[in-house]
Amino acid sequence: MLIGGELVDGRGTFDNINPATEEVLGAVADASELDMRVAIDAARRAFDETAWSTDHAVRQRCLLQLQDALESEREELREELILEAGCPRAITMGPQLDAPLADALRYPAELIDSYPWRTSLGDALVSVTGVHTTRQVWREPVGVVGAIVPWNFPFEVTIHKVGQALATGNTVVLKPAPDTPFNATRLGRLIAEKTDIPPGVVNVVTASDRLVGEELTLSGKVDMISFTGSTAVGKRIMAKGAATMKRLFLELGGKSATIVLEDADLALGCMMGIAPCMHAGQGCANPTRLLLPRSRYDEGVAILKAMYEGVAPGDPQDPATLCGPVISDKQRSRIRGYIRTGIDEGATLLVGGAEQPKGFDRGFFVEPTLFVDVDNSMTIAQEEIFGPVLVVIPYDDEDDAVRIANDSPYGLAGNVMSGSVEHALAVAARLRAGFIGINGTAGYGADTPFGGYKASGVGRQNGIAGFDQYTELKSIAFPAV
Repeated sequence: MLIGGELVDGRGTFDNINPATEEVLGAVADASELDMRVAIDAARRAFDETAWSTDHAVRQRCLLQLQDALESEREELREELILEAGCPRAITMGPQLDAPLADALRYPAELIDSYPWRTSLGDALVSVTGVHTTRQVWREPVGVVGAIVPWNFPFEVTIHKVGQALATGNTVVLKPAPDTPFNATRLGRLIAEKTDIPPGVVNVVTASDRLVGEELTLSGKVDMISFTGSTAVGKRIMAKGAATMKRLFLELGGKSATIVLEDADLALGCMMGIAPCMHAGQGCANPTRLLLPRSRYDEGVAILKAMYEGVAPGDPQDPATLCGPVISDKQRSRIRGYIRTGIDEGATLLVGGAEQPKGFDRGFFVEPTLFVDVDNSMTIAQEEIFGPVLVVIPYDDEDDAVRIANDSPYGLAGNVMSGSVEHALAVAARLRAGFIGINGTAGYGADTPFGGYKASGVGRQNGIAGFDQYTELKSIAFPAV
């Protein structure tokens, strides 16, 4: 672990498991609650007693040093992610590694120079004082940030959180998921060995006990929690953090819908239906509900059936693999339970659903599964499965499609497929979700805010909005000259 600028051991170790083979990859330092408190204290001192929070030039230089350090071990990091996250090699070429590595640090480092740290409101005669006054608004770092990261896209989430939190002058205690710790410990080592980031500015604490991370939520020395994960855990963080009035960024679950409009290219529209197979469906923004017009429903279902029959789980090391393993036996059991529930509630299981895919005696694999004739009130249409499962829902007209898409506790993402971009944008404007793609596009990038409505979270990752949330506002007034 990295605590207070030192690479240290924990109270013991725990195993990091390869989800594709169930083999032990290696041992990881296992932190205690005391270790976490020591890390919090180190971050607090670094914020309160060093120039990190005020020295823009140092922050920028250190972020670019970290960029260079990560680039120097890109391929080692790629292999590590394939092994510990079970992510297919092809996906590391995109959102799992190469895409965030391209701009997650560079964008906030560059933004340091142009960000409106101090904004003038001009001079005015303030009525309550009768004094001609100059007024300004300052933006300053929040303080100590507890960054809690999930296992599905661990590096992608980590580097976006760390990049923006550090660029804005905060110090960080990073708590990776116990399922995927190696990418985080690598980050900690690179910070210690190859950057001038001062001791305590970044701390990396690994633990098998997920409640060790709750020290971040409970501690009065931590000013903000930046969490990506399930809505259930997000609600717990919100409740536990209330006692110390934590600032919160919560990027939570989703049950995103793709609306295929009647004027869409049906084959292209149905291509979005294969998205839940990517990385075995372990993506919060995955479009796991596909809405087809009744007038073209049978044709669309036939296209989807052929697609799903052509997709099988595969070795994540194979560049051709789209659907690798899920992260653990617990997660596999959870997905199987949802498949059984879908059958019990009357949905039609058209493809997949086998307890154990053929050819896999080991590894946490789930067969890509297609449900059709689904009612949006069913459990499999309302709850986040986080596996390679698509539900297909018919709709009567455009108003019905929008109603169904919005009839969800979540509001993270969505897609609209249409022969007219203008038409698709009009429908997108009616959707209660934070991240909408038109005709298969996605606005992903460090400059693009990402997050959701309703139970999908609070705040946004990335962009100016993401930068803003790691700052506090201070209004300043002084006599005008």
